Amino acid sequence: MNKIYHKNEVSFAIIMIVIYVIGTIISETISETIGFSKLIPAIFHVLFSLITAVWIVKNGHTEKYGLTLPKYKLARAGFFVPLIIVACSGLIFGIKLNYGPLETVLFVISMCCVGFLEEILFRGFLFVGMAQKNINSAVIVASLTFGIGHIVNLLNGQDLVKTIFQIVFAIAVGFALVILFYKGKSLIPCIVFHSLNNSLSAFEKDTSDAAKSLLADPELFEMICVIIYITILTIYSFFLLKKLNVSQE
Repeated sequence: MNKIYHKNEVSFAIIMIVIYVIGTIISETISETIGFSKLIPAIFHVLFSLITAVWIVKNGHTEKYGLTLPKYKLARAGFFVPLIIVACSGLIFGIKLNYGPLETVLFVISMCCVGFLEEILFRGFLFVGMAQKNINSAVIVASLTFGIGHIVNLLNGQDLVKTIFQIVFAIAVGFALVILFYKGKSLIPCIVFHSLNNSLSAFEKDTSDAAKSLLADPELFEMICVIIYITILTIYSFFLLKKLNVSQE
């Protein structure tokens, strides 16, 4: 790992992303085959998270990749309110246990690890590696690849329209989080949001169920939700660009 990393950090990031994507697809396929849908992905995500975290700590890269507490004052936690709103918005339409008790626990563990891994891979390795040459390109590529990476859900059998909405939403999330990391120098808030946003899906009603309860067209309803989320995240991103600057504090 170190040899590839020192030769080209961006190539290292891409290799790690490919391992993560392929590993996730294979582990989910195996789980479906054995009839225990959350077991193998949880094992893979935990192991890959541990390997990645140990490598970062061992090589002294914790600060480089933002695995430190935010340096800005905690009183400025109001910065996180839009993220909390987006992460918890699905609960507004009702709470529903989408999996059995054991599968729910495995899913939450897996999603917390996914939150860590995707932040480290896209906002950490990829963004930081590219930012050394061109910060603007780094922001754009890190945001787009994070969003497009969710096409893996289509390969796992998810509906095309839902996958498209998810990709667009993920691009907006990716942009907001990369700005939060770039301006705040800490990846911890990004990891917490990402893990929370993923994990809560185990307890949220599907948007199609919520649409039916409101007598609305499911696709139109989901489109409206995505537009609202993108608006919130876009405003939040530009707010961070203007107001958050650790170096000034």
